[in-house]
Amino acid sequence: MLLLMQSIFWVIAGISAAPFALAGEVFMAGLALLTLLLALGTCMCAIGVLWRRRWARTVVIGLEVACLAGSAVLLLIPLGFNRGLVSILVNVAVPFAVLILLRKDREAFS
Repeated sequence: MLLLMQSIFWVIAGISAAPFALAGEVFMAGLALLTLLLALGTCMCAIGVLWRRRWARTVVIGLEVACLAGSAVLLLIPLGFNRGLVSILVNVAVPFAVLILLRKDREAFS
């Protein structure tokens, strides 16, 4: 369920980047497309985790570690990153919760 929520967050981010591409910032079209593809991949991995596929668990753990590392970099370097409660919950708490939940079921993924 948390992976599907994360996928929905990325779909919203991808759709919200599309109007900037229409306004003349061409690189935002590529960014919107990549974000939507990431959301699709996350949704597929969530289905794989639900079906207890080992590859999906491995990919999701790698993705969540990358998300936490990226969030740590953005929180430490002042780049204009939003440091509000919602941002912390979406960018840190959700990936951390997914990692905690996926580390428990090693026997189930054999």
